[in-house]
Amino acid sequence: MTLGQLTILAAEAAGEGEESFFGGIAASWNEGGWPMYPIAMVFVVGLAITVERAIVLFATASINKDGFIRGLKKHIYAGDLDKAINYVAGQKPTPLTNVVKAGLMNVPKGQEEVQAALDEASLRETPRIEARTGYLAMLGNAAMLIGLFGTVHGLIGSFKAVAHASPADRATILAGSIGEAMNCTQFGLISSIPLLVAFSILNGRTQHLINDINESSVSVLNLIVQNRDKFKNMSVPAAAEE
Repeated sequence: MTLGQLTILAAEAAGEGEESFFGGIAASWNEGGWPMYPIAMVFVVGLAITVERAIVLFATASINKDGFIRGLKKHIYAGDLDKAINYVAGQKPTPLTNVVKAGLMNVPKGQEEVQAALDEASLRETPRIEARTGYLAMLGNAAMLIGLFGTVHGLIGSFKAVAHASPADRATILAGSIGEAMNCTQFGLISSIPLLVAFSILNGRTQHLINDINESSVSVLNLIVQNRDKFKNMSVPAAAEE
């Protein structure tokens, strides 16, 4: 047998395996009955939330905190408030930079105003970071419970069918009905597990970003208090206010 023939046979086997795989999924879907549809809907919604939150938490809201604070320290140590504000305004807009910018904008008003501005900005930005992540845990549990409900519903129907069947056919009917009912639990778990894993990962990332904001707020406030006497200019640039 030539190499070309082997390649053709391997491709045919792979195609048959792929068809068998998708055919099995389709058969399981049909056997699961109507509960498969709400499970699929829950999974699609959870997947959309996962993608959106992953983009926000790992890209849009992400910044190198240590590098950002290191660059800010240079301007604060130099006593140039205008350059410090412009430096922050020139960074990618993230919850962390928004909080720090709010604090710097209020330096001319005094320490208490800086603290109040940092707290207010933190309270404003934190819900944006936490938004919708908690729904993933609920959706994951909902998918699993709907799967269990579908299984129980199917078993009840199977036992009713067995009650009216002949003794010779009962074992066959019961085995087939139970196999069909378990498809709901299987699909529910297949949908639930990824959503719960995504929740754990995204929730951890959320807490990491919130911790960065809290830590940076304290660091910036301490820097401002310790170096306030060095500031040569206490005016806020118009460009930074926009």
